[in-house]
Amino acid sequence: MDQNRNPAPVARHGDEATAAETALLTPRLQASWQRSRRYGLTPEDLRPDFTGTVDTESLLYECGHEVLRGLKDTLADEPVGMTLTNSDGLVLFRLCGDSSVSRSLDRVNLAPGFFFSESNAGTNGMGLALADRAPSLVRAEEHYCTLLRQYTCAAVPVLDPVTGELAGSVNLTTWSDRSSKLLLALAQAAAGNTAALMLARTTGRKPRPAPRGEVFQVFAHRAGTGSRSPLLSARWTDAVAEARTALAEGRLLAVVREPGTGKSTLAALARRQVRSRERILCARPPLPDDITPWMEIWAPELTKTHTCVIIAGVHTLPAWAAEDLAGLLSGRAYGDTADPHPHPAVITAEDYASIPQALRSLVGAVVEAPTLRSRPDDILPLADHFARAFRGRPVTFSPAAAQALTTYHWPENSRQLRRTVCDAASRTDVVDLRHLPGEVFVGTPRRLSRIQALERDEIIRCLTEPATTVAQAADALGMSRATIYRKIAQYDITIPSRTR
Repeated sequence: MDQNRNPAPVARHGDEATAAETALLTPRLQASWQRSRRYGLTPEDLRPDFTGTVDTESLLYECGHEVLRGLKDTLADEPVGMTLTNSDGLVLFRLCGDSSVSRSLDRVNLAPGFFFSESNAGTNGMGLALADRAPSLVRAEEHYCTLLRQYTCAAVPVLDPVTGELAGSVNLTTWSDRSSKLLLALAQAAAGNTAALMLARTTGRKPRPAPRGEVFQVFAHRAGTGSRSPLLSARWTDAVAEARTALAEGRLLAVVREPGTGKSTLAALARRQVRSRERILCARPPLPDDITPWMEIWAPELTKTHTCVIIAGVHTLPAWAAEDLAGLLSGRAYGDTADPHPHPAVITAEDYASIPQALRSLVGAVVEAPTLRSRPDDILPLADHFARAFRGRPVTFSPAAAQALTTYHWPENSRQLRRTVCDAASRTDVVDLRHLPGEVFVGTPRRLSRIQALERDEIIRCLTEPATTVAQAADALGMSRATIYRKIAQYDITIPSRTR
């Protein structure tokens, strides 16, 4: 293959593209081309942004590099370039055993430190995979920019196996006249192996189940019942009040913050204060392949005046689904353009920047849900509320257990607190240290081997036994006092003073 080959001759695309030309593309590719034009890109101009820093210490980089290095050895004689990007499309590294492919990719800046998202490089394999969160194959003239039409690219998103969030993408690039039948299958295998290796090296954490999609009704808490909402701090009530004001003014509200902070709960509470008898539905997205039937379930509810829909996690939506949702929320899908926000709805996301552009333009107000670590006074009231709701009666927390709960940093916020409390309450009416998971007694989390995690948890188990001293725990573990103190410091274990 000539290293100086020119892109295949195709008709110009862009603002002058005819309907007949764009009709040759699949609907996903057509939507991607439209987004590329909206980003202000032209087919003749390929100038991906460059950054001087690449995170080579991340788990994604470590695992992706190991997987693709093994694949490169397998495809030693094939003209295939292999790249790994982060969730923003930044190329973290590139591996290639063919010098002509490497030189060609250098000329189009498909190299570490360059961004190849749709907004930077137009329709391309990795950009489309990241935008739609789905495996993508972009052949030759299907690329938006002409300089990329000499290639065929297969890209697959890599999802964090614990959080389920988009971590990055694996991309395989070859010449446009090469067979692409196995390219996407190889990319899918590499992405899956990368996620599996990330899970294996994230010791002590369970994989997040694949989202199946949910649509459920949110019921108000009735005064005088065991499920009554707890009295919480000003940080929470002020955020609810801010959301209530935006909803009362008819603005499309976005509630943002990290997972587990109760974004949907905050939105539902605020909406209840605006219209106490309104029906509230919450819709959580499934995997991309199931988005269409999921939207068909709840989309008709947007036209009902006494129903409010909370669409959770819009940052996980494929780009095409975000554009369809924008049409529904703006009324365009129903031919209603008089009011830009005619339908009561709320969206949630991890942060404002992660909201798809099509939806971001409709947002009238943004409220941050406060993290649990920023409101320690709410931990015990919430723990009592979760336990009471789970057991149907009050559950007591010992002073030592209460101290452990309030001093822990709760990286997964209220979701993690609920899981911890319900697990403890399922085994006892009086929650003590031994009923709490080992993670609650550990300070700054770090990656451990499987053996290290087992050792740490066994030390915590012995230390949290009633009336157990450090010396007794050391004897039970068969180690010296000096060793157990060293291990306590090594694993950053903090046990309330009752066990000392």
